[in-house]
Amino acid sequence: MKTVGLVLAAGRSSRMGRDKALLDYRGRPFVTHLGWLLLPRVDRVVVVLGHHAGRIRERLPASPRLSAVINPDYDRGMLSSLQCGLRAGGEETGRFLWALVDHPAVRGRTLDRLLAAANRSGAPLVIPRHRGKRGHPVVLSRAIATELLALPSHESPQSVVRAHYTRACFVDVQDRGVLLDVDNPAEYGRLSAVGVR
Repeated sequence: MKTVGLVLAAGRSSRMGRDKALLDYRGRPFVTHLGWLLLPRVDRVVVVLGHHAGRIRERLPASPRLSAVINPDYDRGMLSSLQCGLRAGGEETGRFLWALVDHPAVRGRTLDRLLAAANRSGAPLVIPRHRGKRGHPVVLSRAIATELLALPSHESPQSVVRAHYTRACFVDVQDRGVLLDVDNPAEYGRLSAVGVR
């Protein structure tokens, strides 16, 4: 089954005050780190850009299996970027590994476990969980992707995700990176404080 990795990196990063995609994580920008993390594990990577797209595109890994797509409606919120990425992934894609650029600390072995669980379970959603809390990235089946593409612009992707919790496969991990959402300077500072930066 063809798997595409999606990295959403289109937002304005208004709470951070600078582009989150370009913040440093272990010597590389968030978006560069995530691109290299995904590439060995999926057939192709699609990075969705919007605000400061040209500046961020320059920092993407150079690979024929990684492409960028511009979401002209990125100010409409996450759903518009997710739909943009799902369309760019192609109708032949059976599964998507949906990552957020502001969750850079997830471990490669966690991605391996999520994809293995998707293969083993056949569940429409595979979601990591750390100490009982759900996190990212999330593995989406083609059926879930189709539902997300059909959502009207005012909806949230979570409305589809929550509707399928009873059929989801939850993977318990010892990786707090699945919960580390870096939205502001204080949260960025905590990447160092918790020993994952």
